[in-house]
Amino acid sequence: MDNRQNKLIGRKAIDFILDDQKGNPFRLSEFEGKKVLLSFHPLAWTSVCSKQMKSLEQNIKNFAKLNTIAVGLSVDSSPSKKAWAKVLGISHTRLLSDFWPHGLISQQYHVFREKDGVSKRANIIVSEEQTISFMKIYPSWRLPSINEILEVLESDKTNVEAKHKTRR
Repeated sequence: MDNRQNKLIGRKAIDFILDDQKGNPFRLSEFEGKKVLLSFHPLAWTSVCSKQMKSLEQNIKNFAKLNTIAVGLSVDSSPSKKAWAKVLGISHTRLLSDFWPHGLISQQYHVFREKDGVSKRANIIVSEEQTISFMKIYPSWRLPSINEILEVLESDKTNVEAKHKTRR
């Protein structure tokens, strides 16, 4: 992670509205009170990206137990995302299109690969208070560990529960 990305941890998440694969708008700020996993991937229709998005779909119940909404983001268009979701059997996970302005949200979160015109592979966790609590960038060829993300979310849940107990 470079300095720009390090500086995002603990800061207010940048609000955005993007359409999902069904053409429905997703606004980050509407999920205040829940954690949001922003799972960036370079391009739909590629093997590692497919596995990454399938892992989100397969863990939808785990995310719900951890008060988390998981979404996938890439620069692909909504129609492309819709066809891809159908092929992958993704029906619950929202796949967001950062298509136009091209890669704007990826750029704002400092995960855009300018040279290639796609996002980096990255996971960013936005807390219930809409601050960035976790960010990790992966090599484009590496599938992010879903277990690592679940552990981070679980650890965050434990920290929140501990804070509430000490306040009582």
